[in-house]
Amino acid sequence: QVQLAESGGGLVQAGGSLRLSCVASGRSFSTYGMGWFRQAPGKERSFVAAINWSGSSTYYADSVKGRFTISRDNAKNTVYLQMNSLKTEDTAVYYCAASTTNGGYTLTRDSDYTYWGQGTQVTVSS
Repeated sequence: QVQLAESGGGLVQAGGSLRLSCVASGRSFSTYGMGWFRQAPGKERSFVAAINWSGSSTYYADSVKGRFTISRDNAKNTVYLQMNSLKTEDTAVYYCAASTTNGGYTLTRDSDYTYWGQGTQVTVSS
C-alpha cells in the first residue's frame, strides 16, 4: 500500500506561481512512475504531467506545456509540480498518482495509476 499526500495548493492571482508537493510512503518510491492530474468543477479529471522513475523522462498536457514543470527527489520520496504563469483555467483540485508497475514510462491515463492522493485545491483569481 502506498500513501500519497499532496500539499502546496492555495489561492493565487493570475500570472502567479505555486509549487505542489506530493510525498509518498514506502521504500520503493524510486521505482514508481508519478503523475499529476486535475479536476475542475463540473469536469472530468484530466492529465497534467508525468515523470518516470528516474526523472529522465517527462510529459505534459498541451495546456500546461511551457508553464508547468514536474520533477522528483527520490531521496525525499517526493514529486513536485512547479506551476508558473497560472491562468484562471488552471483552477482545480490537483491530484498526484503513483504507478508501481510501469515506473519506466511517462503515463497519461487514469487507469495507468494504482494509488492516488486526496488532492489539493488550486484557485487562480483574475
